[in-house]
Amino acid sequence: MKRNLDKSDSGGQPPKIFVGAIRRILHPLVRILITHGITYPMLSEILKRVYVDTAEKHFALEGVDDPSDSRISLITRVHRKDVRRLRNEEITDSLPLASASLGAQIIAEWTGNNTFTDKKGTPLTLPRGGGAPKAPSFDALVASVSKDVRPRAVLDELVRAGVVEQTPEEHVRLVKTAFVATEDFEDLLVHFERNLHDHIAAAGSNLTGGAKPFLERSVYYNDLKPQSVEALAKLAEEKAMESLLAVNKSARSRSKKDEGNKSASKRFTFGVYFYADDEENQ
Repeated sequence: MKRNLDKSDSGGQPPKIFVGAIRRILHPLVRILITHGITYPMLSEILKRVYVDTAEKHFALEGVDDPSDSRISLITRVHRKDVRRLRNEEITDSLPLASASLGAQIIAEWTGNNTFTDKKGTPLTLPRGGGAPKAPSFDALVASVSKDVRPRAVLDELVRAGVVEQTPEEHVRLVKTAFVATEDFEDLLVHFERNLHDHIAAAGSNLTGGAKPFLERSVYYNDLKPQSVEALAKLAEEKAMESLLAVNKSARSRSKKDEGNKSASKRFTFGVYFYADDEENQ
């Protein structure tokens, strides 16, 4: 059942409680924007394009595939000249969201492919290479994801990032079951963009009453000592990683089975987060 969010306060304005929620949501985003040099005039231009693109894609009249400039201008209040300009401009500054970083893909394969795990699903400590042709090795793991890069280069990067370590016997051990880039800004930005986009999309669908609510749950407590928050953060990470590894393993298996099927057009995101701060900063 679709919820009615069109109710307005007197004067045709959106509900004050909704405006207040949006204002609070924007605070951490604007803090990030200012930190990275995105000024208000720059954001204003970005928002114009987003309003136009969103109206064009999601708010066309029934039976009309391509809404007119006037229609888009009417529902967004973006000037019609700007609507025309923006619809004719090509966007060239998007990040390649379709592909996760190579490091993230390798870890997903390492934790999800039975070839590289033991019977309990624990990632194996892998020899660098060699051995029997089909024996699990780090070189074979890298090749299963991409044959365009040298395994040695991948190993050096994962060691630098603290994700893997080498043993005295020249084996490679997985230390972290999640890849978080420490210096590559573009890699961090890919995860930032995808995670926030899909979280907002899920929450927005639930707010407007989509056909089937998306999973979106959280636990919130205040009046806690720093030591308590540290202990809870550790517990949350342990339990979250158990869930992520289980879902990754199942998703990898289903992806292999669905490959090539004409109906295989869906994607999904399953994520977790933990945030803590002083109460005065909420």
